[in-house]
Amino acid sequence: MSRASIHLVRHGEVFNPDGILYGRLPEFHLSDLGREMADRVANYFAERRNDGAKLVYLVASPLTRAQETAAPIARALGVETITDERILEAENRFEGLPGVKRQLRNPRYWPLLRNPMKPSWGEPYAQQVDRVMAAVHEARIHALELGGSGAEAVLVSHQLPIWVTRLAAEGRRLWHDPRSRECTLTSVTTLDFNDMELTGVRYAEPSADLLPGAANLPGA
Repeated sequence: MSRASIHLVRHGEVFNPDGILYGRLPEFHLSDLGREMADRVANYFAERRNDGAKLVYLVASPLTRAQETAAPIARALGVETITDERILEAENRFEGLPGVKRQLRNPRYWPLLRNPMKPSWGEPYAQQVDRVMAAVHEARIHALELGGSGAEAVLVSHQLPIWVTRLAAEGRRLWHDPRSRECTLTSVTTLDFNDMELTGVRYAEPSADLLPGAANLPGA
């Protein structure tokens, strides 16, 4: 059997003083704290490599915040960053709105809330899982080609696509309360494989001590 591990990394904190649900909007850069978080997760992987981990492949969403989070990881590991739209943020019809909780009191948006299990305001959860898992398996194949059995890849993505992929991997329902997501800024959700078989899910928070006070919009 060929063992491989795929690490799904959420980006760092974004500079967003107006509290906008930025979704797929361009040019939302990391804040100073976000850059510190990105350095922290890069060090996390560098330490793993120094301990013998075969970290050989790096992929990032095309969005600015993901690319900026991937940059120090690429430098730390000495690999290039491959861009893959399949690990992009989820579509969201509230994208661009400030203070989304306040906006939900406006009747004009109520039709978007008719089916939270899908969800009706954005890209279906199952569709997100399908595209992310396709990217995961492609990264698994490339990592094995580069590093052989035991190879590892890093994919820098976004909270919701990572979270629903984890829910699917653990056999849980995809519908959930956004406040319950265990996917903090620059957290690492790891999927372990033997060949194509998923054998385990792990979770780590390299930036845990930096999280208090960080801006952390659900769905951002």
